[in-house]
Amino acid sequence: MTTVAAKPATMAQALTRALRDAMAADSSVHVMGEDVGTLGGVFRITDGLAEEFGEDRCTDTPLAEAGILGTAVGMAMYGLRPVVEMQFDAFAYPAFEQLVSHVARTRNRTRGRMPLPLTIRIPYGGGIGGVEHHSDSSEAYYMATPGLHVVTPATVPDAYGLLRAAIASDDPVVLLEPKRLYWSKDSWNPEQPTAVDPLGRAVVRRSGRSATLITYGPSVPVCMEAAEAARTEGWDLEVVDLRSLVPFDDATVCASVRRTGRAVVVHESGGFGGPGGEIAARVTERCFHHLEAPVLRVAGFDLPYPPPMLERHHLPGVDRILDAVGRLQWEAES
Repeated sequence: MTTVAAKPATMAQALTRALRDAMAADSSVHVMGEDVGTLGGVFRITDGLAEEFGEDRCTDTPLAEAGILGTAVGMAMYGLRPVVEMQFDAFAYPAFEQLVSHVARTRNRTRGRMPLPLTIRIPYGGGIGGVEHHSDSSEAYYMATPGLHVVTPATVPDAYGLLRAAIASDDPVVLLEPKRLYWSKDSWNPEQPTAVDPLGRAVVRRSGRSATLITYGPSVPVCMEAAEAARTEGWDLEVVDLRSLVPFDDATVCASVRRTGRAVVVHESGGFGGPGGEIAARVTERCFHHLEAPVLRVAGFDLPYPPPMLERHHLPGVDRILDAVGRLQWEAES
């Protein structure tokens, strides 16, 4: 038996491989969306799938997001496993009525008799110089919708594993794919992909003792860079990659915060009403007697996503993260 050695692969390649493997393993898996067939999608994630599996299973749709998702709901009700691609984060908003009224409610509405195995892939976040409607961080909307699982990868292996787990789930899953990480690379063997973890598991990317950076998706590499830079200040930062926003892994997050006694939540989404508020509340409720300072947040500003030339000011960066860590130290000493 020939063993294929691990080699550099991009997140985009891992997502493509996950779709191909899922379609090969289960004929009920269907991919659909705008330009996913002949073109292979805006980011070429579905490249080659129509040629390999036919246009009946990798289907180009009209430019009508509500119609795409509504069709996918019917397909899932009749036993298929549709995987829907929304071209960009803000393009998904016209489908939000279908998502809230039907996708998220069907299992509850039928008292569990009708699961809805539906995966919705949404490229999200900034860092690519996109214009309006191309760089939103809309995760808070999906997190606040009961009945949905919401996951987001930060590494090449997790992109494969989370997509495979999402497609295998009998509940609807929103997979948020960080656009700026599509071309990030990691050593990965596509012939022996990482085991598929259950949804709802966070992971510690870097161990530390001074404070915990709680983050996910596109902000994970930024936090890793901040943790490395913090060494010059004598701070040893732990980085927790949530991977799953819903369900939320309280055990892993709280175990980290109890060890360090301090926490900063980092994400691109706006601060007011953003994911960080919920995460900070959960940590405070469960770790109050272990905290040496308040839980802080480093987030995007509370405004519509800015033009490309200004996004570097809008997105959380190393300096803003280290400033928050410095405030944690001051709070603890005062």
